[in-house]
Amino acid sequence: MVKIITDSTSDLSKELLEKYNIDVIPLYIHLGEEEYKDGEEIGIKDAFKWSDENKTTPKTAACSIDDAVKAIEPYKESGDDVIVFTISGEMSSTLQVMKMAAEELEYEDHVFVIDSRNLSTGIGLLIIEAAVMVEEGKTAQEIVNQINEYIPKSRASFVIDTLTYLARGGRCSAVAALVGGMLNIKPKIAVKDGVMGVDKKYRGPYKKVILQYAKELEPQMRNAKKDRVFVTHTPCDDGIVESVIDYVKSLDYFDEVIETEAGTTIGCHCGPNTLGVLFIEK
Repeated sequence: MVKIITDSTSDLSKELLEKYNIDVIPLYIHLGEEEYKDGEEIGIKDAFKWSDENKTTPKTAACSIDDAVKAIEPYKESGDDVIVFTISGEMSSTLQVMKMAAEELEYEDHVFVIDSRNLSTGIGLLIIEAAVMVEEGKTAQEIVNQINEYIPKSRASFVIDTLTYLARGGRCSAVAALVGGMLNIKPKIAVKDGVMGVDKKYRGPYKKVILQYAKELEPQMRNAKKDRVFVTHTPCDDGIVESVIDYVKSLDYFDEVIETEAGTTIGCHCGPNTLGVLFIEK
């Protein structure tokens, strides 16, 4: 048997995790001296509230080796191969933690740790592709080989309504150049080569901007794998998410248009009114 494990930054819903039998290892959120497990002990609105009150972005941290060992150990005992998906190694040490856990268990020959070179449902897309291949009975190595072909084709981008949270967190250095007299800009952040960067700058009301962003993605979406597309977001003002989902569905191209909410690790760096359309290009 092949088991799939992901860290919590993949932003897959509980329904999808259950449907595809995927385990999750939470990353950690630090609100001052307090530590919480992402997705288990804290919600994104709590993180926003703390961030606004303290004028800083919560710190995020990789899972511990102990967490990773506990996640993998049952599958060593049952003799299963394990495929672990992590957030880009450029953004977190989670990748190295998972590799060290496999070595500590002396099970590294059966644990395949994949650097997604991505974040959020840019990882989730890869995970579901892998889960479908598990259902088809493919071996771990066959799955890993195919996923490695998909990684550079997984397209993750999102538009943020305010620069405040990314600037506070310092996770996207290009944002710093936009701050200072340019706070009305709503940047499109895209993941390329495992890191985030500003891909385009929009101006105007966010609801208008976000629909423009989605429409500009149409040529890429029409060159995407048809199986599924994700619309992933932090808490948004009324009607914003629905307008994008309705537009993507109107293309009549994808088999599934899946809405997911960003988890706390990803969301606390982006702020409210952040939305992305994510897919795998052919």
